[in-house]
Amino acid sequence: MSVAASRVIGMTTAATAKGRTAAKERWTGSPAAELRLSADEARRLALRAQGLLGAPERRAGAHGVLRRLGAVQLDTISVLARSHELVPYARLGAVGRDAVESAYWSGDHAFEYWSHAACILPVEEWPHFAFRRRAMRARGHRWHVMQDSERSCAAVRDRLKADGPLTATELGGAKNGGEWYDWSETKIAVEWLLDTGEVVCTRRRGWKRVYDLAERAVPDALLHDDIDDTECVRRLVTQAGAAMGVATRADLADYHRLKGDQVDAVIAGTGLVPVEVEGWSKPAWADPAALATEPRGRHRTTLLSPFDSLIWDRPRTERLFGFTHRLEAYVPKAQRVHGYFVMPLLTGGRLAGRVDPARDGRTLVARQVSVADPKSVEPMARALREAAGWVGCDAVRIERCDDPRLASALVSALG
Repeated sequence: MSVAASRVIGMTTAATAKGRTAAKERWTGSPAAELRLSADEARRLALRAQGLLGAPERRAGAHGVLRRLGAVQLDTISVLARSHELVPYARLGAVGRDAVESAYWSGDHAFEYWSHAACILPVEEWPHFAFRRRAMRARGHRWHVMQDSERSCAAVRDRLKADGPLTATELGGAKNGGEWYDWSETKIAVEWLLDTGEVVCTRRRGWKRVYDLAERAVPDALLHDDIDDTECVRRLVTQAGAAMGVATRADLADYHRLKGDQVDAVIAGTGLVPVEVEGWSKPAWADPAALATEPRGRHRTTLLSPFDSLIWDRPRTERLFGFTHRLEAYVPKAQRVHGYFVMPLLTGGRLAGRVDPARDGRTLVARQVSVADPKSVEPMARALREAAGWVGCDAVRIERCDDPRLASALVSALG
């Protein structure tokens, strides 16, 4: 570790206070960072902040993972499992899938809303998204436009008030019978009420959202929109900084899909510390709590969902790991390079390969595999075996390996 980095990792209380003082100066594009991190140190800070370095918080389970990350992205694609299940699996290992569902949709711990994308969020963050709910109301409509919005919204409110939590189907039908986006008037109305905060989703049933009145589902202590826009954004930027460990202005904005000027307006009040990172062309900010102790412990070897918050920001992924990753699920099959639902291999704190998985009965099928080098073969085999066991498969089959020289080694390692 460099002398400069040792000074950063072993910061005294006085140094932390000094860093916070510097952070209070408005960001102008070039904060006068006195603290410097090597690229390796920044990567380790990011891994620890994301719960992928050091002992996992098993006692807190999937709910603890959610609170640590602040947002877990949702997606309809299910290969090994849905992405929201893969995120705690990557950090905790073979956590029970029922336990994951309970942590998210018990009705007490979390709610769904627009963050990085459609995400499951800790219920404690409800007040922090008041700025977004207000913006939705100010816009006045969704991307679907209702023919009779007042009548449709009133009908949804009345049904939920009278009959309790309901799915869109139970409210009267989600679609008109056409394509997936051909929503019914009822579906448009209930989603609009969710956007604006009158309705909330804290449960799912068979992957369908169960809608309820926010006044009934959100704890009284949190059910308010009295935090102004600036304070909402400040809290979200602070949370994003803690979840990433070290981040640029663009990273901080992307985590909850904020704008750069919103980050600029609040960065001085977050307590995040200006730092310079080796090889990064932009200034960065670090969580002072992350800087207080050296990031040590066991590196997780696992397969990552392409929607995992460690890698959902592609430019940041390339900057941290030198790894180019693209989701190709929506790319025509003939144009895909690595496959449909490509999961990067994390091992030793690095991204060292990728696999496009599928299932054939009780066999996990690696339709396409690539590994960075011979040293990555055994970790890939270990990650595949663990993933297979987690989803109830008892065998792994390799269909294609990008490097034929390593294919036989991988098959042997699996054996």
